[in-house]
Amino acid sequence: MVGGGKNTLSGSAPTANGHVKESNGFIPHSNGHVPHYKDDKIKKMSQESFEPVPLLVACLTYLGYGMLVLFGYFRDFLRKSGVETTHSTIERKKMRDFVPLYQSFESFYTRNLYTRIRDCWNRPICSVPSAEFDVSERVSNDGNWHLRLTGKSRRCVNLGSYNYLGFAEKSGPCADAAAGALQQYGAGVCSTRQELGNYSIHEELEQTTARFLRVEDAVTFGMGFATNSMNIPALMGGKGCLILSDELNHASLVLGARLCSTVIKVFKHNDIEDVERKLREAIINGQPRTHRAWRKILIIVEGIYSMEGSIIKLPDFIRLKKKYGAYLYLDEAHSIGALGETGRGATEYWGVDPRDVDIMMGTFTKSFGAAGGYIGGSKRLINHLRAYSHSTTYACSMSAPVAQQVITSMKIIMGEDGTNRGQLRIKQLAANSKYFRQRLVEMGFIVYGNDDSPIVPVLLYMPAKIAAFSRELYQQNVGVVVVGFPATPLVESRARFCLSAAHTREMLDKVLDAISDVGDRLQLKYSLNPPTKGVFAEECYRQVDCLSHEA
Repeated sequence: MVGGGKNTLSGSAPTANGHVKESNGFIPHSNGHVPHYKDDKIKKMSQESFEPVPLLVACLTYLGYGMLVLFGYFRDFLRKSGVETTHSTIERKKMRDFVPLYQSFESFYTRNLYTRIRDCWNRPICSVPSAEFDVSERVSNDGNWHLRLTGKSRRCVNLGSYNYLGFAEKSGPCADAAAGALQQYGAGVCSTRQELGNYSIHEELEQTTARFLRVEDAVTFGMGFATNSMNIPALMGGKGCLILSDELNHASLVLGARLCSTVIKVFKHNDIEDVERKLREAIINGQPRTHRAWRKILIIVEGIYSMEGSIIKLPDFIRLKKKYGAYLYLDEAHSIGALGETGRGATEYWGVDPRDVDIMMGTFTKSFGAAGGYIGGSKRLINHLRAYSHSTTYACSMSAPVAQQVITSMKIIMGEDGTNRGQLRIKQLAANSKYFRQRLVEMGFIVYGNDDSPIVPVLLYMPAKIAAFSRELYQQNVGVVVVGFPATPLVESRARFCLSAAHTREMLDKVLDAISDVGDRLQLKYSLNPPTKGVFAEECYRQVDCLSHEA
């Protein structure tokens, strides 16, 4: 059984400590020392806010969705009767022989609920997504079924992009280095890494990434989503394996797990007790029907959860995976660059050894202002992925200017450019995140997540207020992302603010005044908790000022 010295594969010899050397690149765990962490520190870093929805607000939210559904069925009746003037929702006769793109309720939800507020999403951007950006204005004459560009744009403060460290810019060292790579290598590679698409700049990128992560080796990919969806099957292929997945994991992780011929069990979000309970049951009961021991057990988690703003309790997961002989897959798409004193993600944030995490995954699309993803770990693991991953075998190599953007930004973060600009960006992001969250809590909004997270979700709840909040802030030149069902639970619609090191305190004060004004008019300040005034943001801003003077 896993963790008990009997986790053997057919034809594989166990090592001295009873574990099997897997052929897919996993390195078995030793029964070494599990690091101890100060309880007070863990308690402070683990503090997260998930205030429950007030009962009256929940009732009104259900009532609002119920009225929209009833009205939607009434409009469908009018369409069938020929009374409804909008015929965009009616399927053409010549298309009815094709497999439907949506299930019946999905189609109903799209045409009768989503379309009513469709103008709040997919807004075209016509500038660099830095601290401020230009949003193209659109109008509709048929109830949002068709949106037409007016040719005008509006300058807005950008609180929707994942530009955590502010490297998404059109001037500066990163832009200059990317332009130089474009001149040297061109825009496209036109081949895979295993054929003629392995450039020297790709080798440099992987060496820099491994050095930044403090792991033995790393492999990079041209698409962040595919880094998860195409590599998890390469690690967990075959029967007799078990995946334990957090209920709030990203769709790329869910897809990657489903593409494996493995059993998948979902545990409650960041609930270490539920994980341990499921691990025990899996080890005791074994595989379904045969009750044989599991070949491998993989726990899949994220560093920062993008909808909740919560941070993984990494020391607890490391303790569990060592105790039960499981493997740990950490998705640091949102945490790399955004957490830790030097931006090295969740492992540095918690002060754990990166080697305690078996598979360290992340993307370059957020903190580094580029595209693509990486997986870091042991040389054996990375060599296996280079040989067997669909992303390296079939996908075109990363564009050279994109690779150069990542290399330059990563070296700035590590201070290898000879300046403290990287450290200044990290401190600025931490200060902005704490300040923005504290001010919203003081105003009376229900805010989810961890104080150290750059993702700040504000709960809106009612469907009508989703659109009203987005449109009102847009009129006040604030670009924000709003999220509703089915991306969130029915009664937990929210606005998701993403902070950046490029934001100044003056920008945030302007945005906060606009949010408070809209919150008062829409009656969005639902919190029943007494407001608390924090001082951590001021300390962070003082550190930023000190670094600025040193520079």
